[in-house]
Amino acid sequence: MVPPSLTTDAVLKSSDKAYCANLKKVNGYTFEDQDGKPSLDYEKLLDSYISTGFQATQLGIAIDIVNQMLSDRSKPFQPDMGIEDEFIRPRTGCTIFLAYTSNMISSGIREQIKFLVKHRLVDCIVTTAGGIEEDLIKCLRLDQDNRGTKFADTFVGSFRLTGASLREHGINRIGNLLVPNDNYCRFEDWLIPILDKMTEEQLNSNGKVVWSPSKLIERLGLELNHPDSVCYWAAKNKIPIFCPALTDGSLGDMLHFHTFKTPGLILDIVSDIRRINTLAHNTENSKTGAIILGGGVAKHHSMNANLMRNGANYTVFINTAAEFDGSDSGAEPDEAVSWGKVRADARSAKVTCDASIVFPLLLAKTFFPFVNKAK
Repeated sequence: MVPPSLTTDAVLKSSDKAYCANLKKVNGYTFEDQDGKPSLDYEKLLDSYISTGFQATQLGIAIDIVNQMLSDRSKPFQPDMGIEDEFIRPRTGCTIFLAYTSNMISSGIREQIKFLVKHRLVDCIVTTAGGIEEDLIKCLRLDQDNRGTKFADTFVGSFRLTGASLREHGINRIGNLLVPNDNYCRFEDWLIPILDKMTEEQLNSNGKVVWSPSKLIERLGLELNHPDSVCYWAAKNKIPIFCPALTDGSLGDMLHFHTFKTPGLILDIVSDIRRINTLAHNTENSKTGAIILGGGVAKHHSMNANLMRNGANYTVFINTAAEFDGSDSGAEPDEAVSWGKVRADARSAKVTCDASIVFPLLLAKTFFPFVNKAK
């Protein structure tokens, strides 16, 4: 007795051998050398991601895309010196937009972002209020003790610490990170005198001094003058930092308090939207790439600027958001194609993973060797 032909045809359906002929074979890292002995080569380990499958493959594709951005970036390029604002004058053949949510600066990813800005590897930053204030706060001195200077640090805690207990001790929690509330008190002491000076300069300028969020951030970076700061290096290297939601955080609290002490400070968000959109438009004869860590306003603001040039040429999204609820945070790059924010022929990838895990690995295979080779 033999199985019914319908069953065998269904279970034993033959494959189209040509379909997979040009595809990469799944193959992971073996942790062995050619002789079968235990061995570890971190370079080869990361190289193996693209053939490992799932999100490892997505990271491998993202690495390849970022390296393509850097390849275009290294080609001969003649800046348009007619663009007076150096912050929005394209300097290479691929202008890179880096966007990230504030928790990236709260975490140790801040140090990798600082590396990119210090070495002029990105051209435009978009972040949220915490992405500004947490960077500045970490460079502020609190006091002295027998071990030397104490800074306004963030500490590693636990996801399971209770809110009520932390509140009683004046400790704020960001996931499994802990931020003493004294850090924000110190931030107010440092920030308010600077806001006073900016207000005075504005009021005495007969309308010539117009502050915007990006120009405020530049000023704060210069005032801080600290080599550990993202904002400092961005100001020094003339890389604009845009923060369309600047008031949504401790900075907003301080601006609020300042209105009662020294009223009159005005921040012009219209000039900033013109500034970032003009930066994107200025790249019409070159390319752009966008690397987005997280979602929300940082992601959308970056991609919407690229709409002004009919879309980015390269996009890499790293986040854990899903698209089923229609959120922009979870949207795949192809959804942005429909809006004109990513070009139809763009190279794009989304890595669904916590950026604190994969972003350092991405840098290790892209920006770091690019800088190292240029030495």
